[in-house]
Amino acid sequence: MTRPEHLDLPPLIGAAGSVQLPGSKSISNRVLLLAALAEGPVELPGLLDSDDTRVMLDALRLLGVRVEGRAGSADAPVVVHGCGARLARGPAELFLGNAGTAVRPLTAALAVLGGDYVLRGVPRMHERPIGDLVDALRAMGCAVDYLAQAGYPPLRIGSGHPRIDAPLRVRGDVSSQFLTALLLALPLLSAEADIEVQVEGTLISRPYVALTLALLERFGVQVRNHDWQRFVVPAGSRLRSPRRLQVEGDASSASYFLAAGALGGLHGQGGPVRVLGVDATSLQGDVQFARVLDSLGADIAWGEGWIEARGLRAGRERLAGGDIDCVAIPDAAMTLAVTALFADSPTLLRGIGSWRVKETDRIHAMRTELGKLGARVEAGEDWMRVWPLAEADWHGASIATYDDHRMAMCFSLASFGPADVRIEDPGCVGKTFPGYFEAFARVARPVPVLAIDGPTASGKGTLAARLAERLGWHVLDSGSLYRATALRALRLGVALDDEPRLTELARRLPVAWRDGAVLLDGADVSRELRSEQVGNAASAIAPLPRLREALLGLQRAQRRAPGLVADGRDMGTVVFPDARLKVFLVASARTRAERRVKQLISQGISTRLQDVLRDLESRDARDASRSVAAMAAAQDALPLDNAELDVDATVARVLQWWRERT
Repeated sequence: MTRPEHLDLPPLIGAAGSVQLPGSKSISNRVLLLAALAEGPVELPGLLDSDDTRVMLDALRLLGVRVEGRAGSADAPVVVHGCGARLARGPAELFLGNAGTAVRPLTAALAVLGGDYVLRGVPRMHERPIGDLVDALRAMGCAVDYLAQAGYPPLRIGSGHPRIDAPLRVRGDVSSQFLTALLLALPLLSAEADIEVQVEGTLISRPYVALTLALLERFGVQVRNHDWQRFVVPAGSRLRSPRRLQVEGDASSASYFLAAGALGGLHGQGGPVRVLGVDATSLQGDVQFARVLDSLGADIAWGEGWIEARGLRAGRERLAGGDIDCVAIPDAAMTLAVTALFADSPTLLRGIGSWRVKETDRIHAMRTELGKLGARVEAGEDWMRVWPLAEADWHGASIATYDDHRMAMCFSLASFGPADVRIEDPGCVGKTFPGYFEAFARVARPVPVLAIDGPTASGKGTLAARLAERLGWHVLDSGSLYRATALRALRLGVALDDEPRLTELARRLPVAWRDGAVLLDGADVSRELRSEQVGNAASAIAPLPRLREALLGLQRAQRRAPGLVADGRDMGTVVFPDARLKVFLVASARTRAERRVKQLISQGISTRLQDVLRDLESRDARDASRSVAAMAAAQDALPLDNAELDVDATVARVLQWWRERT
């Protein structure tokens, strides 16, 4: 299936609901390898179904491991029939995508066991360092060679002669996965003496190592941890099947939904958003994100098997900024980089050096994409400082995701801001959470839109203005944008069929709305926009596709909390197809002509009924037959003939429908 190029997210006013988290990627790939190397079958309910686990499963099958069931299935969970460290010795070529949790542990395990293997991945995997792990493996007599650039995959693994004569040494300040890979592989030696691994430098991402130790214990191996600098694998260690191991929900993925529940508090509609599958007893370090969020002012609750975010604590209007040590939550820290935009002061994230060697250079990527939104960001080798954004400083942006699932997921939270957000290549979330955006949409509460469509002079503008006043919402008169573009074209002498120049005018249109007036270049042009000359010009340019595309973003940018009433001809069909209520006015051409004549006379403009009627009928025909965004009622729009209704009665009817819908 072709991955979608982009996903446009509507601005959000809140979030509420519950989310069943997919299985933890970190746990899933660790237990798959451990289960394959242990003796006997292991049932793995809750195993993550994602790109990363699929490449691990494919590799294990190539190595002769029998796997039954299906990842992500509640009815037929995966069962791995462990081979007791007797894998097929090859030759075999294993493709491991961009899964660091697959390539590094498999490298260590296959090197210790020996055979004839080639390990490859996507181009980005061939840029992610593995040299420190290879150095440690070579030091113990394993045969590992580089097939391209030294220090990076792809690798060839042969049959070496591993033996431990001295403590093994491995760097801990680049990635904790090097240490994890060794710890998962060393029990395969069943050594007669203890095996000691010494960490050089400060060990980062310690919770992931703690996770590895906890899982090894479930498989019968109790590694001794000496202050995170020395780890001892006891003599005679051997992997034993626990028969059944429930995979926890992914704590890193929980961070996005908990943050959504908190950010909704900015508009008084915070949560509750409950994530199911993790709690205070979780093995995963990223569960501490919830405690960090609580320290920043979010209202967080815990229970057995769940965590919940309920907006902001009483008395808070924004999250707090501050200095946050992220060593324990490296993946969830990306979520904090986005929530920092909504804080009351700058946020410093420290201990994020591992971002440099992830699916992309995440420090560079985050700094670049946050900047697109208008944020001020500073960054160093292992830190980032993000300043909050005032409402007026937000920019609409198309967010590049760098084929990095966490970039796509954390930037979904930018939709709580007042500008449009487009996520490029949203399908990259398949690496760990294929259904992420569907789950996010189920809890998201978009800024509500009430769309009023209909032909010229049907009373759309008056109705929209009165509804917005009653609801306390913003109002969008989309026709005024086309009229303002037309007026600017007439003033500058731009031909009404010169689509390139008209499109450029629309992109740079200096239009604003203030106290019911439309301002062009800072001057009130409300009356001039209602002239027949400008109206006819607007009708002539409205069908131009590139012009409409240029004005589409400007129209959608008016969708701001607490809500928007939008009037036009394609509000419910094109601009806001997700509007909660769509109304289509259907007054006859003669009724509308009589209204328009009264309106023009009240403005001191002399006109005749027949001329106005003929003009309206002509414009109706053009609007209904144009090839782009033709005037038509949305399938789910409610028709309203207001010929016999005054304004108050029309407003009352629509408000009644609104109450019924909401």
